[in-house]
Amino acid sequence: MLLDKHPILQEKFEALEKQLSDPEVIADSRRYADLAREHRELQPILATFESYAQLMEQIRDDEEILTGSDDELKDIVRGELDSLLEQQEQIENKLKMMLIPKDPADRKNAIVEIRAGTGGEEAALFAGDLLRMYQRYAEASGWRVEYLGLHELGGGGVKEVSFQVSGEGVFGRLKYESGVHRVQRIPATESSGRIHTSAATVAILPEAEEVDVEIDPAELRIDTYRASGAGGQHVNKTESAIRITHLPTNLVVTCQDEKSQHKNKEKALRVLRARLLQQEQEKLASQRADMRKSLVSTGDRSAKIRTYNFPQGRVTDHRINLTLYRLEEIINGDLTELIESLITADMADQLAEL
Repeated sequence: MLLDKHPILQEKFEALEKQLSDPEVIADSRRYADLAREHRELQPILATFESYAQLMEQIRDDEEILTGSDDELKDIVRGELDSLLEQQEQIENKLKMMLIPKDPADRKNAIVEIRAGTGGEEAALFAGDLLRMYQRYAEASGWRVEYLGLHELGGGGVKEVSFQVSGEGVFGRLKYESGVHRVQRIPATESSGRIHTSAATVAILPEAEEVDVEIDPAELRIDTYRASGAGGQHVNKTESAIRITHLPTNLVVTCQDEKSQHKNKEKALRVLRARLLQQEQEKLASQRADMRKSLVSTGDRSAKIRTYNFPQGRVTDHRINLTLYRLEEIINGDLTELIESLITADMADQLAEL
């Protein structure tokens, strides 16, 4: 039952309130912001649960009256109960939508990458069309576009382009655009009027947050030893050299530059943090490459998510079997209906899983 989730969420809400008053959490701005956002998102859900609980109590009271002997009261309650049952269905649907797990990446900015696929010059022209389409959609949405790389060809064609789109909830809306986009039209250079089919790939990636490396002292083994090499009497008298082993990764850093053990330790930790940061960045780069590969498939015309058919003036999204005869508006950036339909279908799938 839906009401079974109420005490669980209430407990989570109270735990968050407790954490938000913890001085250690307050001192960590990133962690505090994440917890505060989670706390804020739970508030309307709990308020809706309260309304739902009150409604269910009213329904139970009315149903109890209907089993009694007061006919006059029964007549009053019957009309009221119909309205309450209608409200129950509405509030249950609202709660289910609210309980769908939110992807944290949906709030992020997005990196958009477009590459001309099969189809030669026509594919490059189509990639240019897609670039302008997303630019106009971003402008209409009040988002900011910043180019990261652009390889243009002659005549308005684009071999590949990448740009960042910044704004509220950008990735959550653009992520459905990832995949192979296919175009069917008669090229300007085609004298016989034959329709050509070409493709371009689109990859939408969430903007990676700055990697923040935290080192747990419990995961370090610190050894001291006597420094070797030039250094006069100091070398033989004190164990100022430091060797730090990061146990989870087996990374080893040594430092013996300073006479002070404390200073050598500080330096060694700086080097260790830099190496761990590099590892994390390489890992993120690898994940991004894997994600890009999975999003765009092969770039082949047959592996398409959407077809833009110019002679018929239609756009078909093959994932949800939606066809719109509004090609000109769509290619000029009016993507709202398409994206809303994809979001609705996605939510319906998640509701079915719930």
